Amino acid sequence: MKDDHLRAAHSRHESTPDEKQQRANSGAFSSSESVDQENERMTQDSLLQHEKRDERGHIRVATMFRVTLADNDTELDGNDVSLGGFSAQSERAFEPGERVSVSLIMAAGTFDVVVAAKAECVDSVPRENGNGYDVRFKFSEMAPQHRESLRQIILSWLSGRSPNIEGQMASEDPQTPRKRQATQTAPSKRPPKPIGRYILLFLAIGLLVLVAAATAYRNFVLIEPRFAAVTAPRIDIRAPSSGVLGEHGFTVGDLIERDQLLTNVINSDLESELILAEAALSYNNQLVENLRGYLEDDTQEISLANSARPAGGDTTTFETVSPDIARARIEQFEQVRDFENSRLAALKAMQASNEIYSPCDCRVAWALSSASGVYIDKSERIMTLIRTEEDDVMVEALVHMNDISRIRPNHQAYVTLPNATQPIRAQVRNVALDIESQPRAGFPSWVRQQQNVASVLLLPEEPLPPESVGQPIDVRFSETQLLSIVSEKIWQGVNWITQSSNNLFGMDRDGANEYGSDTDGANDEG
Repeated sequence: MKDDHLRAAHSRHESTPDEKQQRANSGAFSSSESVDQENERMTQDSLLQHEKRDERGHIRVATMFRVTLADNDTELDGNDVSLGGFSAQSERAFEPGERVSVSLIMAAGTFDVVVAAKAECVDSVPRENGNGYDVRFKFSEMAPQHRESLRQIILSWLSGRSPNIEGQMASEDPQTPRKRQATQTAPSKRPPKPIGRYILLFLAIGLLVLVAAATAYRNFVLIEPRFAAVTAPRIDIRAPSSGVLGEHGFTVGDLIERDQLLTNVINSDLESELILAEAALSYNNQLVENLRGYLEDDTQEISLANSARPAGGDTTTFETVSPDIARARIEQFEQVRDFENSRLAALKAMQASNEIYSPCDCRVAWALSSASGVYIDKSERIMTLIRTEEDDVMVEALVHMNDISRIRPNHQAYVTLPNATQPIRAQVRNVALDIESQPRAGFPSWVRQQQNVASVLLLPEEPLPPESVGQPIDVRFSETQLLSIVSEKIWQGVNWITQSSNNLFGMDRDGANEYGSDTDGANDEG
């Protein structure tokens, strides 16, 4: 910005031969005559008609002053000066960016004001006549008192009067206070305020009182439970026997149908017993068939096995018996065969029970991972299912024993889901002191450890989404229906306005952050 003003001022001021001659003969004039000449020239100048007041301090003022360099005794003739920098004539060229310590000597009445500063060269332009350069500098460092002196001198020239230190010193006599002449203007008559402002004010006050009353009624009159959440009946699927859990692809939230295969348990011991039972049954069937064949052939001596089921892996031995003894042994072998058949049926039933099917149309609330052949014990929990039928998803609330006497069946209540704008009416279904007798999913076990609360089940008039099982919600028990409806409506309206304002503020802040980051990136690239 300062460089733009410097360029603009330089483009506005061009030295003429008359001005060069005037600067050459400036030593012959007194300080008062030079001030009068500059004042007359500033009065005739018309380039400052449309400047802004906040930029007046950075407008270059063409006045006579001298510039002394601190590094040597070189003295330069100044062209113009502003709070941002100055321009001067020099015999040598300065490099852009070159830093020098300067002292500006400016006439203020019969005194010379010295302004010390550090400046940086902006550019160096050869003069048209080839005699030296016009060098422009910008101030890089200046003491506050010197800057204030320079500002007062510039404002004096811009206001059309020459700087006068004698007048300023004379007007600041400590013996006599300054007399200020204040022009009193007659106060202008204000137009009458519209009555609409007062109406809006009273409406705002009434709305504030209404919101405060609804909030107080909701928080102090209505019964508020200690904790409430959306719950549903829980079904725990447990392992029927020990073994390796079969693979299943169910995760939390999956919907399953009734009689759908969930998983199975692979029991190697049961499979081994099933194989042995099938072998024993086949062995006994073969023994009975062989004996009956011998009897049909009228053989006097019949070879007979001494056991229907070898134990311990011993080799079966045979003996020779009469036909009567063989017939008796056939009856024994048939009894053993029937026992082995029953045992085989029992083992197959146990194996079939290891295949677990869904008992209902449910939703998976929890499932044990079946990766890498997980081994489970008997009765270990495999899955937790929740029933998602219309009347199964309800609200469970824990109410303190001091307030439980005020709640009765079919009592009115209001349920508010998270991020919902309207409350849902509900009715009390039952009140239970033993909350462990009704296992429901979506309620943390650590909340149930309180000993001075009772469980209240609420049936909403509108069906709750199954996805909300386990979400904590806001519940209020009502005793006066009309007041409760009004307070809930007002509370939800205020809550909606607050959430909308927060969302809008968050969007504006995110947009501002993105704009700032984009601007910083563009500046870095530039």
